Amino acid sequence: MAGNKDLSTVRNIGIMAHIDAGKTTTTERILFYTGRSYKIGEVHDGNAVMDWMEQEQDRGITITSAATSCTWKSTDINIIDTPGHVDFTVEVERSLRVLDGVVAVFCAVGGVEPQSETVWRQAEKYSIPRIAFVNKMDRIGADFERVVKMMEERLGTNPVVVQIPVGKEAEFEGVIDLIEEKMYVFDEDSLGQEVIEKDIPEAYRDRFTAAHMVLIEKLADFDDEIMENFLEDTPVSADTLYRALRIATLNLNLVPVLCGSAFKNKGIQPLLDSIVQYLPSPLDVPPVEGLGKKDEVISRKTDSKEKLAALIFKLMSDSYVENLAFIRIYSGTVKVGDKVFNPVKKKKEKIGKLIRLHANKREEVDSLSAGDIGAVIGLKFSTTGDTLCANGDYIVLESMEFPEPVIGVAIEAKSKADEKKLEETLGKIAMEDPSFRIAKNEETGQTIISGMGELHLEIIVHRLIHEFKANANVGTPQVSYKETISANAEAEGKFDQQTGAKGMYGHVVIEVEPLGRSEGVVFESVVKGDTIPDMFLEAIEKGIRDSLDAGPLIGYPVTDIKVTLVGGSYSEEESTEMAFGVASSMAIRRATADAKPLLLEPIMNLEVVSPEEYLGDVMNDLNSKRAKVVGVDAKDSLQVIKAHAPLAEMFGYSTSLRSATQGRANFTMQFEKYDVVPKNRADEIIRKIRGI
Repeated sequence: MAGNKDLSTVRNIGIMAHIDAGKTTTTERILFYTGRSYKIGEVHDGNAVMDWMEQEQDRGITITSAATSCTWKSTDINIIDTPGHVDFTVEVERSLRVLDGVVAVFCAVGGVEPQSETVWRQAEKYSIPRIAFVNKMDRIGADFERVVKMMEERLGTNPVVVQIPVGKEAEFEGVIDLIEEKMYVFDEDSLGQEVIEKDIPEAYRDRFTAAHMVLIEKLADFDDEIMENFLEDTPVSADTLYRALRIATLNLNLVPVLCGSAFKNKGIQPLLDSIVQYLPSPLDVPPVEGLGKKDEVISRKTDSKEKLAALIFKLMSDSYVENLAFIRIYSGTVKVGDKVFNPVKKKKEKIGKLIRLHANKREEVDSLSAGDIGAVIGLKFSTTGDTLCANGDYIVLESMEFPEPVIGVAIEAKSKADEKKLEETLGKIAMEDPSFRIAKNEETGQTIISGMGELHLEIIVHRLIHEFKANANVGTPQVSYKETISANAEAEGKFDQQTGAKGMYGHVVIEVEPLGRSEGVVFESVVKGDTIPDMFLEAIEKGIRDSLDAGPLIGYPVTDIKVTLVGGSYSEEESTEMAFGVASSMAIRRATADAKPLLLEPIMNLEVVSPEEYLGDVMNDLNSKRAKVVGVDAKDSLQVIKAHAPLAEMFGYSTSLRSATQGRANFTMQFEKYDVVPKNRADEIIRKIRGI
């Protein structure tokens, strides 16, 4: 795109939903009808454009956020198709950070499902305007009104219906547009490309009138002109309704709701019209804010002539080129060959190539400017969440927070010769996926890789072996435990080494006390400068924090602990930062061992949807897995069981649930909190890990 483009005709949108609601199918239809694809790709055939990774095609789910762009009625639409599986929440999070609007896809049968709620809350966090598309209206059990009601109840949102379906299940024909007051059907011979406009059938007149009145009533709450028309009982023009609905959507007051069946090629063109009509352009988004050198707030308008401010929201390793860095340009313009500054890493970078994206196909361009989403090749130091600005400038845009991984697996190179390759490959994957961690277990010498769930790790291992051709042996998944303390304790650490010309001396006394769950590690000093000078406090805190990475029970990180430096001594000649670091490390080890350490395990939030007749079997199975059931809701002939279950008991749960319900139940699971492992179970784990 040229630097002088009209930003009001640009939309940066995401498509998000629960797994299997039809996000990718919807995106494939959008690409087909906008002329970006010459044929329709299908997820179930493994040829969807947006699911281009081998594992996505094998599993029929979206794993990475694919980016693409297309044009509809002179509007350029940049689309990111995000994953729906809970293990890939991070992918959704970082996409939402850089998007201006979202299409939330709901299944007309399943309605608002657990992961729909998660992604909805994520969009709420970033104050992103949304429109809703109720998909799969052709499926048995489709119920449009029920989904709209669920949106109100479960999401606490204010949906406004702008289309009603004509027929449902196998009888689903098309949609009635409440603003244009027309019925649209989609010609099957042209794969839905031809949209046929019809008058509203007589049988639907009453339904249309009632729904049209509800639309006007809802808009009257946010628009004075419509309120006057409503009170005087005079008609409201379509233009007035469009204008009011756009403003209410941008202000997060209302969510327009449309319906269709992406798989049956029905309802996609009106959805595209709504993306253009209701979702924001980069100009409708408030100026981006960042911090300057002195932590002062700086804002930048969406303008290609402003100074450059761009956010790297994702890195992707590729077996053919160097790292691809996905960027959103908030202000200014970046050109090939430009030297830019990364204020987070305090490094200069050179822009090697700039790319517009279409899933895994690329189109090289000379420049990207405000409002664009694209990718850069050639960055050496930058990672996810970093800002790029002009040389000589300084602005740091708000970065992203990533959750702690809860599951780990041991991995080792098959031979000495493979070690370097494995290390490099793991480093590449860690750079592109901030929810993936690599750690070395000092006691066993093993490398432990950790992620957000079984599927997450399974896909990383698959990529390691098949995509990057790394020769490695992989263990079975292990839970990422943590340790904490349950009592107060005091300990002393003294390091006094008299060797060579100059001795080394450090002496500390610390107290530890337990904190509440999820409070992390808190360090405080109450000593005066004449006991231990302030210049050594940083080394003491570092020595303590580093030692807390391996707890007294079985070497897992210690958390939810407060450490207070209460005393000690120093020598003017012999005290060094290193000596105090060693002394504080000795003290914290003794203190945590004396403070009645406990083992913590990740507890998962589990939601099981099962036919009523299997409820007893599902509950018995959950009880055997130390799960606590926190609620059971009826949803038609299905039962929704909500429970908190230890991750350690949930390996292979999909298999046991399938066998208990003849494959008719499904579940979603995501991390909830860390909690104390019961004593008998903890003793068993400790014995096993210590090899006793």
